[in-house]
Amino acid sequence: MSLSRVLIANRGEIAVRVIRSCRVMGIETVLAASEADRDSLGARLADRTVIIGPPYASTYLNIANIVQAALVTGADAVHPGYGFLAENAEFAGACRDQGLVFIGPRAEHIRLMGNKLAARALARECGVPVLAGSEKTGSYEEALGAVGEIGFPVMLKAAAGGGGRGMKIITEADKDRLQSIFQEASAEASAAFGDGTLYMERYITRARHIEVQVLGDRFGNAVHLGERDCSTQRRHQKLIEEAGAPSISEELRQGLYESAVRLVKNISYENAGTVEFVVDQDEGKYYFLEMNTRIQVEHPVTEMITGIDLVREQISVAKGEKLPFAQEDVAFSGHAIECRINAEQPEAGFRPTPGTITRWEAPGGPGIRLDTHCFPGYQAPVFYDSLIAKLIAHGPDRDQALKRMLGALDEFVVEGLSTTIPFLRKLLQSRDFAEGLVHTRLVELTQ
Repeated sequence: MSLSRVLIANRGEIAVRVIRSCRVMGIETVLAASEADRDSLGARLADRTVIIGPPYASTYLNIANIVQAALVTGADAVHPGYGFLAENAEFAGACRDQGLVFIGPRAEHIRLMGNKLAARALARECGVPVLAGSEKTGSYEEALGAVGEIGFPVMLKAAAGGGGRGMKIITEADKDRLQSIFQEASAEASAAFGDGTLYMERYITRARHIEVQVLGDRFGNAVHLGERDCSTQRRHQKLIEEAGAPSISEELRQGLYESAVRLVKNISYENAGTVEFVVDQDEGKYYFLEMNTRIQVEHPVTEMITGIDLVREQISVAKGEKLPFAQEDVAFSGHAIECRINAEQPEAGFRPTPGTITRWEAPGGPGIRLDTHCFPGYQAPVFYDSLIAKLIAHGPDRDQALKRMLGALDEFVVEGLSTTIPFLRKLLQSRDFAEGLVHTRLVELTQ
């Protein structure tokens, strides 16, 4: 199958990222943009831009408008990026129903892995370790019973989605407030995903969040491209990611790889995906967390250590091509770190700070990569995520990658709005991070 034109149903830096890979492949691009993104960098770089709605997030969730935009502009395929409709099975199905290639997994895989309870059950069937937890927890009474079986601490999670929405940690001190916590989590999940169903898992206090990048094709081939450590988070949202994960045993690393590939082979998964695990540092054990059926924000660190263009591979697989390499062909070189630069005020609870960028001086040097959609004069809108750039540093080892990242953060100048750059610099220089002792509470304990 040949593709000559791809519609990008997303915005920001991921739209720019997809445009650049398409350009190298000789594929034309159409950017589906809201009014707020009419003059964005993506709109400047795309071969054509079509305005699909007003300057709100809901514009990028309008399936009918996006599919129509693809058809009207003569696109062969749609790339959903990440977020918005990237893991929406209805969107994937609507594209394919109209003869459009969806650059992502099959709708049934998105649906299966998007339901966290179904994904847990599948992992268990495949022999992949799963945390002790409950099945569907539809009421406070069921939650109370589940806590009695699992014990404290536990985590309430939304069955229909992730990203920290509907997620609540419950300690023994919270047991008298369990009913109100349950109701709050259910309402949050319902608002975010249209489904307030929750479930519970045992909560690991000092956990590591480690994920494995996978690729599969329609011929039954599946490979992993190594692991990423995404433990450095705030409010369950990632701030810093690394490839590979520091301070883990080779036995644990190989276990993560084997479990991830076994899971995706079991369902004949196609395209890019990420199998996420939680690691109990005290026990030295790992457990299946979830699977993201899309490309991840942090994919550049994997690209830096493998030399593989993940967006290109997504497009090639969607075209019906075989993966051009086997597992033994994948080689890892050095270490990479990514910092998410957000327009936020960390000292004010990471409150978003939209505004106009009056000065923008990007860093450079050996091993430095900057993925962004920003430029001097860019207006960071109030309607969308606060991410303005991803800064990536690669080096022959973790120490060199960290030194290059700190140097790049020192060079990076953004004025006109507050950013997380000073906070990230402080975090990277903390003793625990420098020694590779990262965990999901590191930001909380560093502030």
